[in-house]
Amino acid sequence: MSVIPNGGPATACGLRRFPKLSQIAGDLMDDLEASCHIQHFSAGQVVVEAGDAPDFVACVQSGYLRLQKTLADGRRHIVGLLVEGDLFGRVFDAPIQFTIEAATDAEVCCFQRRTFEDILLRSPELERSLMLNILSELDRARDWMTILSCHKITGRLAGFLLILCSRFRAVDHVVRVDGECLDVLVPISRPDLAHLLGTRRESVSRAFHALEDEGMIDILRPDLIRVRDVEGLAAEAGDEELAGRVALLQSTRNLSRKA
Repeated sequence: MSVIPNGGPATACGLRRFPKLSQIAGDLMDDLEASCHIQHFSAGQVVVEAGDAPDFVACVQSGYLRLQKTLADGRRHIVGLLVEGDLFGRVFDAPIQFTIEAATDAEVCCFQRRTFEDILLRSPELERSLMLNILSELDRARDWMTILSCHKITGRLAGFLLILCSRFRAVDHVVRVDGECLDVLVPISRPDLAHLLGTRRESVSRAFHALEDEGMIDILRPDLIRVRDVEGLAAEAGDEELAGRVALLQSTRNLSRKA
């Protein structure tokens, strides 16, 4: 029986490719792999409904998931994204507070929760990875609070692009260094991005073109943006710390290429 009833067919998965799980001791890794399988989801398909207490913990293998909250007036607001390598699901705790949907076609590696909790109690490495995952979620929440406090949509969009550059720094197919520039693949649709930034689709399009007119970005495709001026985007977003993280990414990638 599939852990997630509304997913596609289940297949086997290999966990050592995930940095957050790769340090688990061999025998515990074998137990964890024995309890997991991959579920396939189509774009728009619900993975978990808000209020559910699913009997699984999961890791995104490919694609992107969105976290959604339904407001009192019935509107749905996207409050975050889950990407390759992100863990989700509650252990030893209450139901999930957000609906999780596939923003694109996605593969999710699912673990039986009881088995995961048992291995967690026996594995300091897994406990550390889970703690770092929680701390990363808190850092992202603080970043979003800063970005959404911008009155201008261009500031929110600039901050979003910097977060993509920082958060996806280890994912080559999302962020690539091209000389002094960064090419960034925007992993969600314009309507989803508008929901995420708390505005309309038309406003997002105008903001992209405004940033391009200022020389901060080039729009290579609707979903592919070349970042030319990191400091300019940081000034627009009002977050110099993000600029520092992205500059470190650029220098690290350039040094690794030279080596």
